[in-house]
Amino acid sequence: MATLAPALPVVLSRPVRSASSAEAPILGIGLVVLSTVFLSTSDTTAKYLAGSVHGLEIAWLRYIGYLAVMLVAAGLRSARGAAPLRTSRPGLQLLRGTCIVGSAALFLTGLRFLPIAEATALGFVAPVFVTALSIVFLGEKVGLRRWIAAFVGLCGVIIIMRPGTGAFQAAALLPICSALFWAGALVATRKINGYDAPQTTMTWSAVVGFAILSCIVPFVWTAPNLEQVGIGLMIGVISTAGHWIITIAYRHAPASTLVPFSYSQIVWAALFGFALFGTVPDVYVALGVTVIAASGLYTAHRERIGRAAAR
Repeated sequence: MATLAPALPVVLSRPVRSASSAEAPILGIGLVVLSTVFLSTSDTTAKYLAGSVHGLEIAWLRYIGYLAVMLVAAGLRSARGAAPLRTSRPGLQLLRGTCIVGSAALFLTGLRFLPIAEATALGFVAPVFVTALSIVFLGEKVGLRRWIAAFVGLCGVIIIMRPGTGAFQAAALLPICSALFWAGALVATRKINGYDAPQTTMTWSAVVGFAILSCIVPFVWTAPNLEQVGIGLMIGVISTAGHWIITIAYRHAPASTLVPFSYSQIVWAALFGFALFGTVPDVYVALGVTVIAASGLYTAHRERIGRAAAR
């Protein structure tokens, strides 16, 4: 549930659109930018809370908020005669939910040790992992150009992490592992697409994630106060709203149009990090972000070309 926006263009490569959605690219762009504000606000608030609460506890509180929102939505769908938890791919839904909660837990744990902008930037390496996982699990053929783009993205990660120097932090591996789990969720989502409604998939993710965290969190539990509980629940509501806005955005414009604007999340993360924590990304982080963004944009461009050729 954290810093997941960059990978959504891959998930929604075959979106279901309304008849008028293709005529509203400005609306789609505006919604993507708005979603990055929500997601950055959620992540920044989580970093504030991480100073006094374990990352797994934050993730658990966040999932309570997420689950509450989805149960309300599921109740509304049930009232209209739908079955929000009925799925034709239960195994994939379990896998996807597990990957997403793993991604969220790792990212939130990393926020305790890393500046928000750096953690966010490292999370944007997810499309690199998707490239590799798509070969194994989706049977896709990946050309030399996309492999080069993936290598460039990894170079951006190395620039930010600077292994072998005094600036290296082992905690930087946490958002990278988070991105790997998120890439697994993306691949599972691709296999689910066309079988289950997006609301069904989101509800399953909320239920699975909450169940997993409820089993793990007792091992790190320290009783939070009412303020911490309130903040944790608010994080869940805000991040859920951000992801829902993204889902709506991709019904109004193609991924190739919206992908560049998803990277505004890094800008918001840097601004919020400076405003609340006084952190300023150094030149290496800025350079690494540029390299990762270039890799992600080119990967999205190649996906668009591939889809166009397949029509």
